[in-house]
Amino acid sequence: MRAHRQRTIAALVTAAVATPLLLTATPAVAHDRSAGDGGRLASRLVEAASGKSAYRHLVKFQQIADAHGGNRAAGTAGYDASAAYVHGLLKKAGYKVSYQDFTIYEAQTKKEKTTVLGTPARTLETAAFTFTPSTPKGGLTAPLALARVDDTPGCDAADYPAGAFKGKIALVKRGTCTFVEKQRAAAAAGALGVIVFNHSGTTPVHGGFSAPSEGLIPSAGISLADGEALTAAVAKGEVKVKLELDQKHVQRATRNVIAETRGGRADRVVALGSHLDSVKEGPGINDNGTGSAGLLEVALKLAEQTRKTGEQPANKVRFAWWSAEELGLLGSEHYVSKLTAKQKKNIALYLNFDMIGSPNAAQFVYDGDDSDKTGEGAGPAGSAQIERLINRFLDKRGKAHEGSDFDGRSDYGPFIANGIPAGGTFTGAEGIKTPEQAARYGGKAGVAYDPNYHGAGDTLKNIDRKFFDTNVDVIAHAVGTYAQDLRSLKG
Repeated sequence: MRAHRQRTIAALVTAAVATPLLLTATPAVAHDRSAGDGGRLASRLVEAASGKSAYRHLVKFQQIADAHGGNRAAGTAGYDASAAYVHGLLKKAGYKVSYQDFTIYEAQTKKEKTTVLGTPARTLETAAFTFTPSTPKGGLTAPLALARVDDTPGCDAADYPAGAFKGKIALVKRGTCTFVEKQRAAAAAGALGVIVFNHSGTTPVHGGFSAPSEGLIPSAGISLADGEALTAAVAKGEVKVKLELDQKHVQRATRNVIAETRGGRADRVVALGSHLDSVKEGPGINDNGTGSAGLLEVALKLAEQTRKTGEQPANKVRFAWWSAEELGLLGSEHYVSKLTAKQKKNIALYLNFDMIGSPNAAQFVYDGDDSDKTGEGAGPAGSAQIERLINRFLDKRGKAHEGSDFDGRSDYGPFIANGIPAGGTFTGAEGIKTPEQAARYGGKAGVAYDPNYHGAGDTLKNIDRKFFDTNVDVIAHAVGTYAQDLRSLKG
């Protein structure tokens, strides 16, 4: 799962291979099935697929990471091996399977330093923005100019008084708008560079842009304390700093894996996805080996049911394993960007599963109807019904659950942005479990849902297999239901 902070370190730039098989599927002859038919398939899939049967895929992902430098990050041999493993099993199971290749960039930072000039000079801890332009050799030396601090600090032209920033480095507080917008406004005002200081915590801002092309002027982050100290100093007189950034942008290739059933109505596509890539810091077995493994196992069990019964699903089911989610949802964004308006309309819903075996888990269901009244609001029409279907399934099994906001941190983002109803589950990332949640789910209050989030400790040893099993059942139930019957989306 992508972090809240803008830590994007790769960008989609071009498709290397088109996938017409998946984008222009021919409609198959099918008819609406009754809710009973969907219920029977759902029951069979829930019985066949389990966390225990899916665990073999987690073992494989761990083995792949161990053999490839400890990670499965996009653009690496570890990711490629993971994609080949998934692709091979799906092809053998009888799916129409293809790779969707695209290009990403990786930012390699060699130097990131801010020096406040004076007697004595002092150095500030600095984080170069991802895809920032480098400063000239020897650094960029200029006075600071403070952007207005208000409810939208440094977000528009009004925050940069005319003439006050030309030839200077803009000092901007983090908040509200994107780093791209802050940088663009500063550059338009004539700033030579931009330094963003944090709005909380003790660490520098770790910001970034989606692509090297978005980097207009050298940009970096510093901490709240350093930013406030500079703000106070600028209020008293001129403050000169030297900003030194040296960053290389390396191009790499990666790919999504897409598989779909051979039968089922192509104008009623049930789409599901999980990101397959890890961060570079660890093997990513919870994030997101668990979602990828659960999705893979249900896909394989659906193929088994098709072979046993000889019946194709009424609706086409499309499974996706996205690359470069950790770098900014790049795989899913690329996929959706290549769909025509008609192809988007043909996708009845999208289900996303990202981190479903957190070691200090809570059971979250995406809040499709915005009943929690927090964050980004409700999903597109039909999202509330998806949430209800998942909640009812968990209720019948006596599993506690609660809502989770559509905050844009995972691969449902490009789908809901295009009006496609979405839903899914996850079991928590770096958020802290409350005492109430500890009483409800077990585990430790005051500790992150996944203390190993984006770290080397995200291994096979640190998975809650009980929650993993519950969420594999959720996937199976949803696939079995929607593959045969979409009427509940209108309920």
